[in-house]
Amino acid sequence: MSEENHSIPSTYRIPAVIMHWILAIALVGIFAVGLLMADLPVSPWRLKLFNWHKWAGICILTLSLLRLSWRLYQPPPPLPSEMQADMPAWQQLAHHATQYAMYALFFIVPLVGWAYSSAAGFPIVVFGVLPLPDFVMPDKALAELIKPWHEISAFALAGLVGLHIAAALKHQFVDKHALLQRILPSRHSQ
Repeated sequence: MSEENHSIPSTYRIPAVIMHWILAIALVGIFAVGLLMADLPVSPWRLKLFNWHKWAGICILTLSLLRLSWRLYQPPPPLPSEMQADMPAWQQLAHHATQYAMYALFFIVPLVGWAYSSAAGFPIVVFGVLPLPDFVMPDKALAELIKPWHEISAFALAGLVGLHIAAALKHQFVDKHALLQRILPSRHSQ
């Protein structure tokens, strides 16, 4: 490999940009659908939303695996040096902790949802054609134990995503660190 291949670019590479924005849109969408379907009365529409929610969860799980694999293969660019210089140690720690927690929840939320669905006796058939194995054996008591953890972990992820967005906007518009240019599709490295 040439020395150029070992250098880390100042912006995210195209695959990382694409996966970031697809995951961002998918997370907002699946969270909104989850909120909507939770309070609906039993109906064909509610069942359809539950299926879509499960399909999206499996797609998010798959995308998260791809994204983590890419991140291990291609580390993210370092934060801009002026930003690092301006950030107190607690903000740098919060930045890293938020990143790690979000990545953990990208896996935890759909896996707990899958476990709940399996325990409740509702199989997941992705797009209506790809049946997935049960994550756990059907057990109504276990389903009742798991159900709140899916909701808690989903709200935790939503909170971290909100914090991530707020921090990015603060660094972009208040601190003027031009942070968003690193992940926008218009400016990227090959």
